[in-house]
Amino acid sequence: MQLFTFGINHQTAPLAVREQIAFNAETLDSALRDLVGNGAAKEATILSTCNRTEIYCSTNAPVQAVDWLASYHHLPTAEIEPYIYRMPQEQAVKHAFRVASGLDSMVLGEPQILGQMKQAVRQAEQAGTLGFLLHKLFQRTFSVAKDVRTQTEIGANLVSMAAAAVKLAERIFPSITEQRVLFIGAGEMIELNAVHFAARTPQHITVANRTLERAQVLARRINGHAITLNELPDQLAQHDIIVTCTASPLPILGKGMVERALKQRKHRPLFIVDLAVPRDVEKEVAELDDVFLYTVDDLSEVVRDGLDARQGAVKEAEVIIASGVNEFIHWMESREVVPTIRTLRDHAERQRRHEMEKALRLLAKGEAPEKVLESLSMGLTNKFLHAPTQTLNQAQASDRDTLLDAMHRIYHLHPSE
Repeated sequence: MQLFTFGINHQTAPLAVREQIAFNAETLDSALRDLVGNGAAKEATILSTCNRTEIYCSTNAPVQAVDWLASYHHLPTAEIEPYIYRMPQEQAVKHAFRVASGLDSMVLGEPQILGQMKQAVRQAEQAGTLGFLLHKLFQRTFSVAKDVRTQTEIGANLVSMAAAAVKLAERIFPSITEQRVLFIGAGEMIELNAVHFAARTPQHITVANRTLERAQVLARRINGHAITLNELPDQLAQHDIIVTCTASPLPILGKGMVERALKQRKHRPLFIVDLAVPRDVEKEVAELDDVFLYTVDDLSEVVRDGLDARQGAVKEAEVIIASGVNEFIHWMESREVVPTIRTLRDHAERQRRHEMEKALRLLAKGEAPEKVLESLSMGLTNKFLHAPTQTLNQAQASDRDTLLDAMHRIYHLHPSE
């Protein structure tokens, strides 16, 4: 089994492709079990966010694993092939470390990805697909990410997606204080945006969610009002700024609903930020006049603010990551000799037991203890040295130097001895 990572992200695939192979949180457990159950992987973890969908697995069939991803989403492999990256062994380890540390994110150094990766690991554990190798990988991944964030300035001058959304809104409206803001969803990304927008003290805040109770929890924190998704058609026109990020597999806001809202608003501008993958807003909405629609990919230019100040920290982070990769690869390679070590110990244990039983029989016959101990030690010495001595004596000339060098290293011998 080899460690293998593959997937797509914001650097390799546009949003239109990413949303086709995104995984819904509610079906992730079954997807993990399907991946492992059909033999494509022995262990697996799926990380699916707005900017990436990638699979970390232990597998002997990387091609089969990639084919599984396409077939699970009812797509021909050739359709996603141009966007897929594949990373075996050492590359997979380095990628995991870089992702968790925020070095592979659209927002360099952003901390949310670490929490998303931890959640992905918890779900894999819950699904029963997190085995020994991946457990060790992510244990080390989170440790390296912690070192990067505490020992470098990777998060300095950070402009988050939430802050970027606020900046864009301020380009459309002179003052957010005079606007009414609607948040659709109540997950982590919406919470982050809600905090940033609430800090600008908008005229009114509404939180819409599938379950009213969860919407109310967030609304209380930001002094807002909670509604259900069913109320959106009637409430949409009353808001100037809309930020949406749900796990819905289908759009929440269709072109028809937005058109009706614009008519009620008498074509006053409507600013929409869609942070969901798959998208919450039909792409045709962008064609409407008086609508300013931004997706996660559209925010990339804004979040580059402060990037130069963090570039120096990237070099420091890469050094920490490289050291972590070397340590983990050494651990993986050492695991390859474990079966041999176990067999060697079992072999030695059988020889020890044989000599011990022989010694106990001699003692039972009344033999002197000193004589029995001498016989025991000689018997063990002869048995332990028989195989290496015989191998050296029977070695061909072409193998002899290699075997001699190995014997010197194994038994810590020196030429003078």
